[in-house]
Amino acid sequence: MPSRSASAGLRTREYQSLLASLRSGAGREQTMRGAADALWEALHPTGVSWVGFYIFDPGCVVHADGRREDGMILGARRDKPACSPIGLHGACGRCYLSRRSLVVTDVARLGAGYIACDPRDRSEVVVPLFEPDGTAWGVLDADSYDPGAFDKADADSLLAIMKGAGLSRHRVDIAVEVV
Repeated sequence: MPSRSASAGLRTREYQSLLASLRSGAGREQTMRGAADALWEALHPTGVSWVGFYIFDPGCVVHADGRREDGMILGARRDKPACSPIGLHGACGRCYLSRRSLVVTDVARLGAGYIACDPRDRSEVVVPLFEPDGTAWGVLDADSYDPGAFDKADADSLLAIMKGAGLSRHRVDIAVEVV
């Protein structure tokens, strides 16, 4: 499952060894921590600036006037803090709501709806995570300071790793949206 990134100097990301190193069996929290650590160690040298999970949480976003809306809270991540909670209007929310992986080649294309936890990030890939019944429970998100750092192969490979680790139990192919 190698993937090439055009702007990252055609660096090859070797996902197959990651898949072999992650196995399901532990609880979800522990598996997410292990996956975040393994993904960070393998992908940081290829231009990844952050990797982590966001988990759907009904009513977690509280507005100044007391209104609540659905959003996502930060789960296991590497290697810096990130925004939490976040609304469903950003890339992670878009992926979660559409149930499709999302490759953002340039975050500027997302406009005002983009949630910039680190203003240096220029591209990202987000994959949805599913329960056995098909319900989405969260997303895996990876960011890069380089524009165009991710492609469809990255999205497909990351989703396969999440399935292999037991963090996504989807039974159908997941479409990839590239913006």
